[in-house]
Amino acid sequence: MDIKGFQFAAVEAAIKKPGRKDLALIYSETPAVACAVFTTNKVKAAPVLLSEERIRSGKAQALIVNSGNANACTGENGLLVAGKTTHLVAAELGISDENVQVCSTGVIGVQMPADRICAAIPALVAGLSSGTLDDIAQAIMTTDTFPKMEARSGEMNGIGYTVAGIAKGAGMIMPNMATMLSFIITDANVEATFLNDSFRRAVDASFNSITVDGDMSTNDTCLMMANGAAANPVISGATPEGVAFEVILHDVLLSLAKQIVRDGEGATKFVEIRVTGAADDADAKLAAMAIANSSLVKTAFFGQDANWGRIFAAVGYSGAKVDQSLLSLRFDDVVMAGQGVFAGGDAEAKGSEILKKQDFTVTVDLGLGHGSAKVYTSDLSHEYVSINADYRT
Repeated sequence: MDIKGFQFAAVEAAIKKPGRKDLALIYSETPAVACAVFTTNKVKAAPVLLSEERIRSGKAQALIVNSGNANACTGENGLLVAGKTTHLVAAELGISDENVQVCSTGVIGVQMPADRICAAIPALVAGLSSGTLDDIAQAIMTTDTFPKMEARSGEMNGIGYTVAGIAKGAGMIMPNMATMLSFIITDANVEATFLNDSFRRAVDASFNSITVDGDMSTNDTCLMMANGAAANPVISGATPEGVAFEVILHDVLLSLAKQIVRDGEGATKFVEIRVTGAADDADAKLAAMAIANSSLVKTAFFGQDANWGRIFAAVGYSGAKVDQSLLSLRFDDVVMAGQGVFAGGDAEAKGSEILKKQDFTVTVDLGLGHGSAKVYTSDLSHEYVSINADYRT
């Protein structure tokens, strides 16, 4: 991956336990245009509170991130540690504190081992010349089983640029925004307002359209930096180049979002939920998320049980406008129900075969209008319970 003007590093700080790199740094050699979205949970981790305040400037140059400790529900001391950490990074790099973002992921309610983190920062900065984005993806993993990365290239006036991203997330995955950390970087020269708008649209179609378990964390952050090091003419909206950039950005984020769902804790299925025929897109999203979050639906997926009635029940309580006499349902291309009525035993047998697949699509048509939505989810397995029952031990 060739992305200009960014450096990366990761070290072991033994934040939760020794034996793996758990402290990472992304550094832009020049101040970058930046934007971010954060958890909407009213209980917010200290790094979220600090980063929310700093991102208002629309600029960032560095991001320090750790795994193993969320620095959430840690009171005033948590804020002090987040501030001290970014100050030390800024001092080592010779940049402003305000241009350093901070993120954390891990156990909630445990005080950060500030001494170990601070002691590791000089080595972290010193390692910038030799690190890779893959090092960052590895260092931010918690219950993830694989690192999540994506990169796409684009061109403007013959000048190439790259959009790259990493993410972590496997449990506590639910909008808005999806529960995870994700960092997107590009060396493209992009106008700030257009970057912010296209970034938010891409987040809505990706990270805000996935769910593993319906739980929202205290630390969700998706941050983007564009440093312009590719030296292309500025990309702005309402141009072919702007459209092309936004397509690339959307593809990167959607790939990362789908990787999170595929890595859902204990997941054995990847399911695309499509809702069509809704009164509007908002109603379609309500219905799709109700299906995707239903524990009864998700356990049926795990059990390969074509229990279509659970899906109709979820649609009915979703808050979307519904006329049950117009509802239809398909598993892939198998019609399970039409006009609100079961299609029969042959359909159930064929539907059960569909659910044996690792990937499949559930399509519900509400029959009311032109609204539509897509949401991506996983099943709910015995392993999910085991992972989360033992998470702190």
